[in-house]
Amino acid sequence: MEISYNWLKQYVDFTLTPEDVSEILTNTGLEVEEFETWESVKGGLKGVVIGEIKECEQHPDADKLKVTKVDIGTGELLQIVCGAPNCRVGLKSPIATIGANLYPVNSEEVFAIKKSKIRGVESFGMICAEDELGLGESHSGIMELPSDTPIGLSAAEYFKVESDIVYTIGLTPNRSDGFSHIGVARDLRAALRGVYNVGLDLKLPTSVVAQKFSSPIAVKIENAKTCKRYSALYIKNVKVQESPLWLQNRLKAIGVKPINNIVDVTNFVLHEMGQPLHAFDAAKIAGEQVIVRNCNAGTAFVTLDGVERKLDGEDLMICDTQRALCIAGVYGGLDSGVSDSTTDVFLESAFFDPISVRKTATRHALRTDASQHFEKTTDINATTLAALRAAALIVELGGGEVSEMVDVYPDAVANAVVETSFARINELAGTNLPQEKVEAILNDLGFVIQPMSGGMLHLTVPTYRVEVTREADVVEEILRIYGYNTVPMPKRLHASLSFSPAIDYLKMDNKAADYLVGAGYFEASTNSITQSKFEQDKTLQEQTVRLLNSQTTELDALRTSMVYGLLEVVSRNINYKNQDIQFFEFGNTYHKTAEGYSQQRHLTLLLSGKTREQNWISKAEKFTFFHLKTDVLNLLNRFMGGYVTTSFENESVFEFGLKIMVEGQLAGTIGKLKSKICQQQDVKQDVFFADINWSVVLERSAFQQVRFSELSKYPAVQRDLSMIVEDALAFEKIEQLSFAENKKLLRSVSLFDVYKGEKIEAGKKSYAVSFTFLDETKTLTDKDIDKVMNRLMDKFEKEIGAQIRRG
Repeated sequence: MEISYNWLKQYVDFTLTPEDVSEILTNTGLEVEEFETWESVKGGLKGVVIGEIKECEQHPDADKLKVTKVDIGTGELLQIVCGAPNCRVGLKSPIATIGANLYPVNSEEVFAIKKSKIRGVESFGMICAEDELGLGESHSGIMELPSDTPIGLSAAEYFKVESDIVYTIGLTPNRSDGFSHIGVARDLRAALRGVYNVGLDLKLPTSVVAQKFSSPIAVKIENAKTCKRYSALYIKNVKVQESPLWLQNRLKAIGVKPINNIVDVTNFVLHEMGQPLHAFDAAKIAGEQVIVRNCNAGTAFVTLDGVERKLDGEDLMICDTQRALCIAGVYGGLDSGVSDSTTDVFLESAFFDPISVRKTATRHALRTDASQHFEKTTDINATTLAALRAAALIVELGGGEVSEMVDVYPDAVANAVVETSFARINELAGTNLPQEKVEAILNDLGFVIQPMSGGMLHLTVPTYRVEVTREADVVEEILRIYGYNTVPMPKRLHASLSFSPAIDYLKMDNKAADYLVGAGYFEASTNSITQSKFEQDKTLQEQTVRLLNSQTTELDALRTSMVYGLLEVVSRNINYKNQDIQFFEFGNTYHKTAEGYSQQRHLTLLLSGKTREQNWISKAEKFTFFHLKTDVLNLLNRFMGGYVTTSFENESVFEFGLKIMVEGQLAGTIGKLKSKICQQQDVKQDVFFADINWSVVLERSAFQQVRFSELSKYPAVQRDLSMIVEDALAFEKIEQLSFAENKKLLRSVSLFDVYKGEKIEAGKKSYAVSFTFLDETKTLTDKDIDKVMNRLMDKFEKEIGAQIRRG
């Protein structure tokens, strides 16, 4: 939400600096995220003054240039070279002096005025056209000002350049009362009076206008559940024209584009009071009746942006007797709004249900200023006040006559009431608040205080504070104005200590992230909402959770796999010439099951490109499957110790890969992604991907105790063994058989050579395997080792048909 400093001063006449205002608003709960200077003409025309051309002669070396002498009121004439065809003696025009920075129209670059030499003649400034100053589009010549314009007058003063400070406020969902300039001014004034003892009045705008006739257009509400109040005024004989400069500047400062005086007034009142309005061309309302109703599902409706949209049966519409005119609270229709030919206006000020507006706006991907206000909810009892305020401004800026109010309000909403006491307020606040401060704050915030017997207070809550319904809510209102920082810290705190063996997920995530960053990885973060068309696995397709109200046609489902989001990141990096990639990401996947819905926590790793660039001492080296496998197993071993095993994986997204097993449970997969998966994101280089079910790892590792043991006093012994096995046999099988035979002495099994060739029969291969043995209690002898190796060879021959040449 954008709030203008100058606009606020219309309601509270403070003398605070922008920094002070920012601090006070943030302390009241209206957090100022940033503030910046806004100028009605970019740069503020600093260094530009009004001058008069006193001399104008032909340039000695250029037919289209003139050498002028210009009076800018300093007592000395400036020599300026000018190429404008209308340059002549006696002409008054804006002069940019040396040091000025100009922001020309349709240019992103700053044009700095410096002393220059043009075709051999020195020039000490520039005589400006309107586009060079950012005042218009014309570049046909330098600007010609009236002859009575004072010489030396600053251009900013002459053109009435306005400077403002614009605050960006991060409004929380419960503070719909602060979604306007008056709402912010109310809090600011309350804080100034209640905390800083600065007694300022809240100057609210006038809403008085003569109402001379009955509206010829009636209003009928057919859906009172989603339209609880509809107020309207008929204004005839108006003149649609450009808004005055003050109104345009107010809107431009907060990022709203001026249209015409009628539309600008509705936007102004929206941001002033927080009540959305809509102006219809009364001549385009058929049957002299406005009907608030729902249309049939599938009805075509063309909105103001020229897009034809298919309506949902739940979309609330503003209609006449023949057609739909407007999506209620969201967006107007193409052919029902105010145009230059409009003479009569039907002005709508209504209360629409927040949930209904949010669903409609999301369904049609239309997030307008009006819909955002209705979504947070508006003050149902302010519709007539806002309509009268807008009518008064329209009459002031465009003439016309105003009808009596049309106000359909089937079930009036009463103010909420809270009963409390000063003692109870202090008890909940945890401090002793001065009674006069409490009363002043509540009065300034719009509460009505009625004392009751027994020290009780009867508080009437204004309807713009819909969330204030309890004593605690009232105390929160008081404290946010009084200042949480002013509540003293007690000398003693009472707290109960509790112990829970729950997993510290953040700590475990950070531990893993620290390791991966140290290994050269960068953390990525991708959207949980993805395109369902990416998923190739039929099982996962059946588990896809589809969005009912997708904001785009492509992002229509929650991800069932992390791979596609990371591939999008890879594609983007490759497009930016970053082809050597190491990424990891923590995230959830979402699945539809027979029991309902489930989500799983994942850690994914991705490698692609080169691990090392070529240099004078070594060649370039590409990432391989084994780089990724090493990183994954090293990471998991930090959490799981020796409980991690692997087996071959034939998952659909991999050309080849491994399953990661933790204590017999599947904890993830590693592999090289299939090229067709990569090509969906236009990635042509090899990509290696690991998907770890992080929930499984955390459950198994959270309560693992770290065990320490001293280094063995006895040496390890290594033996090598060569064997011929079936070509289809995986080394994993040999590893499993080895540890199954002897866990006590065997420490590791590694494959150091594989041979296939003419010297071995077809369908066979030769494995060279190394075994490492260690006994913690003694030095192993050859006899000990031979005994174990003989049992291993017997097992290999029997279990896998290995051919072993025994010595």
